[in-house]
Amino acid sequence: MAATDTIEILCESAQVPYREALDAMTLRNAAIAQGTARELVWLLEHPPVYTAGTSASPDELLDPRFEVVFAGRGGRYTYHGPGQRIGYVLLDLTRRARDVRGFVHALEGWVIDTLADFGVESWRVEGRVGIWTNGSDGREAKIGAIGVRIRRWVTMHGFSVNLSPDLSHFGGIVPCGIEEFGVTSLAALGRDVTPAAWDKALLSRLDSFLARLDTPCPSVITPPESA
Repeated sequence: MAATDTIEILCESAQVPYREALDAMTLRNAAIAQGTARELVWLLEHPPVYTAGTSASPDELLDPRFEVVFAGRGGRYTYHGPGQRIGYVLLDLTRRARDVRGFVHALEGWVIDTLADFGVESWRVEGRVGIWTNGSDGREAKIGAIGVRIRRWVTMHGFSVNLSPDLSHFGGIVPCGIEEFGVTSLAALGRDVTPAAWDKALLSRLDSFLARLDTPCPSVITPPESA
């Protein structure tokens, strides 16, 4: 059975305001947990916004030039805006391995593999949240962010990837609390990737991503958000 038979796929062409998306995610999360809605992969962009995760520190908000929204996900401050593709992934982990770290690792791998399809090598870094690559200046820089929340074993939020955002907009925050490294994008690396092209490449790897979630890990990890 194909993933699209059991998981709804939404690819938005218009920008979706962050608060609107957050409300929709919250409702969908509860419906999935109750068994009244299908799981969801939602790909979209937001108007410019800074979002604060549960570990956000006030001194990391340097210049609140855009709306600031408390997101309820893990992590710190993140910028979202035009030219950045967001992937909200709402999956029921009771139907898969109940492993939060395994879910995050698989999510990272999904983004890393898709970036490779566009000729960009990227990687995880121990102790540093996000997806990393070498920027145009040869220094390590972040190209993608990861932030999740899990309620009743149903996932929320997901990842963002910088296709062609205005990178100066990240200057209003300390992205994910990491000061010593910059931010880059596919455009800054010379790759012209449209949202439609990104979505197509990402979704071609959906089944592989899901397969990574179907193998239980030796130990069960308690979700950080179990309300």
